[in-house]
Amino acid sequence: MLDSLDATLLARLQFAFTVSFHFIFPSFTIGLASYLAVLEGLWLWTGRSVYLDLFKYWLKIFALSFGMGVVSGIVMSYQFGTNWSVFADKAGPVIGPLMAYEVLTAFFLEAGFLGVMLFGMNRVGKTLHFVATLAVAVGTFISAFWILSANSWMQTPVGHTIAANGQFQPADWLTIIFNPSFPYRLVHTVFAAYLTTALVVGAVGAWHLLRERTNDGARTMFSMAMGMIAVVAPLQILAGDQHGLNTLEHQPVKVMAMEGHFQSHDHGAPLVLFGWPDQAEGKNLYAVEIPKASSLILKHSLDAPLKGLDTVDRKDWPPVAIVFWAFRIMVGLGTLMLLLGLVSLWARVRKRLYDWPLLHRFAVAMGPAGFIAVIAGWVTTEVGRQPYTVYGLLRTVDSVSPLQAPAVAISLLAFIAVYFIVFGAGVLYILRLMSHAPHRGEEGPGRGQPVRAAGITPAPQVAPQVAEGGN
Repeated sequence: MLDSLDATLLARLQFAFTVSFHFIFPSFTIGLASYLAVLEGLWLWTGRSVYLDLFKYWLKIFALSFGMGVVSGIVMSYQFGTNWSVFADKAGPVIGPLMAYEVLTAFFLEAGFLGVMLFGMNRVGKTLHFVATLAVAVGTFISAFWILSANSWMQTPVGHTIAANGQFQPADWLTIIFNPSFPYRLVHTVFAAYLTTALVVGAVGAWHLLRERTNDGARTMFSMAMGMIAVVAPLQILAGDQHGLNTLEHQPVKVMAMEGHFQSHDHGAPLVLFGWPDQAEGKNLYAVEIPKASSLILKHSLDAPLKGLDTVDRKDWPPVAIVFWAFRIMVGLGTLMLLLGLVSLWARVRKRLYDWPLLHRFAVAMGPAGFIAVIAGWVTTEVGRQPYTVYGLLRTVDSVSPLQAPAVAISLLAFIAVYFIVFGAGVLYILRLMSHAPHRGEEGPGRGQPVRAAGITPAPQVAPQVAEGGN
């Protein structure tokens, strides 16, 4: 039975599974590292112990998420050698240095200061500890910079030459790094990380507000999270629009699949809200459309012509249904994030931010939305690139290692079993930490005065909570 399976498809499924698991953690820790830096900075500036309590509360959660992200990322790098050796050989001269820059800059920065951030509050001064927290936050951003640069080059490859043996040889590193899609993908992904973190923090705050509306920590984290969502959600929609226009310019086939445009439209293309793309028949079944709206969005003109998949050889089509629905899941959740931000603004103006259970339940329900949206966005990007690994230049079927299907299938099943056991236990523990209400600390002295709080000459009423990680 295993012999009848396709080794290339199994290798793709294995990489998709492992990278999806991995992507969950950086999408959370990038934003959470910045949130921790903001909390510590506010504590040092205002002297309010509630910020330190929240810093301690989220620090352990960050450490666990960061660790799981590192472990899951190591597995992915091995697959370049085991399952995708041809791709590694041909694209290695470009991809390899970019990945190495990520290790030499971001990972070393994070690893060097993470220990101080996690364990150094009692051992170093407040300023140095804050510097360590900032360094970790900056490191997470630099890591995203290099990884997204490498991925973006695979989407819009420039700045290279192709040697006689088929290898991509770097010709202009600045052009490779800052390839045409990279700035848009970087902004879109970082905004997504901030939204993902804000939704989780907001959901935790809302969960505890439903149980105790007077908890200072819950009120503070909920207010900060809703403020972030209200600001970043509309910016993310604008960034996504610009990213889509860039994709239309450089990867038009991907946009055709996202929009479900099987046929060309000479006088304005409809926006397909819902439907079922039938790739074999080359049409949408049960389609619900808004006439000419797609041309308005993509070309800013109702009558602008748009090409369809009928202008592309079928062997160059991506799996349309997957791209079509993944894109709609991402956009739909983004719309709900915008709605949550707007409703929270209305509640803040009406002074009902902390005593409106319906808003709190909405925020709790939206807690996982960021993770789902980033996975849907990743699926849209990567599946939409098919049938290429390096867009337009190196096909996926020509990138895979010469492996037999049973070997890939067995390793895939092993990954699934181990991941769900190990990372499932880690996620459950994180959820358990989140289920504990943040400590209700006493207000510290005013700005500029020494603060007797956890980790810095603990006050008696705060120290017991610090011993339990702020929970």
